Amino acid sequence: MTRPPHVTPDEFARDRQDALKVLDVSRETLEKLDLLVQELRRWQNVKNLVGPSALGEIWTRHIADSMQLLRFAPHAERWLDLGSGGGFPGLVLAILRTERGLMQTDLVESNSRKCSFLRHVARLTGASVSVHEGRVEAILSKLDFQPDVVSARALSSLAQLIEWTNPLLRKGALGIFPKGQDVEMELSCATRSWTFTADCRPSMTNPLARIVLVRMSQQESPSNAPG
Repeated sequence: MTRPPHVTPDEFARDRQDALKVLDVSRETLEKLDLLVQELRRWQNVKNLVGPSALGEIWTRHIADSMQLLRFAPHAERWLDLGSGGGFPGLVLAILRTERGLMQTDLVESNSRKCSFLRHVARLTGASVSVHEGRVEAILSKLDFQPDVVSARALSSLAQLIEWTNPLLRKGALGIFPKGQDVEMELSCATRSWTFTADCRPSMTNPLARIVLVRMSQQESPSNAPG
């Protein structure tokens, strides 16, 4: 297993062990997550997939932070992840979901190098993934399916995420949006333009963070939506 630089073997093992407390996985799935971390480290040298400072805590900061989202929609048949980047949370969730027989996860990413990485690791791990290369608004404007869940991590403000995804949310999709310590401010801004129900759940990996679960009924309409 490849380790991030400047991290001792014990520190790396402890970070991995702490991450795996979030969700029990089979040995086969753990091997696939190890493979994702290994390939991320290898590609990082030339592709800059994640911030260099995150490599030392890749398991807790990225793997576990992604894994925890599955608990909010464990049986969703189709999951759409926006701005998947180096695979977080979408590719991690795809690996977990494939283990459970939930076979379709769609990843949206505008960076072609990151799309290549997502497809590469999906092939290596056998994760059932479709990668959609392009800007979020362009991909969503021509989407030909209705997901059960739409997620986005560290992509944009909550108001912007709801603007992009409101047609999907109004048709019944659940929005799962991890947010940091400014979540209350983001909620306040979003409610100025949109009528929705938000359920803020504590993060299992960061005491200051929250997971915002967004629902919008089919009858509700934007109160003052842009455009």
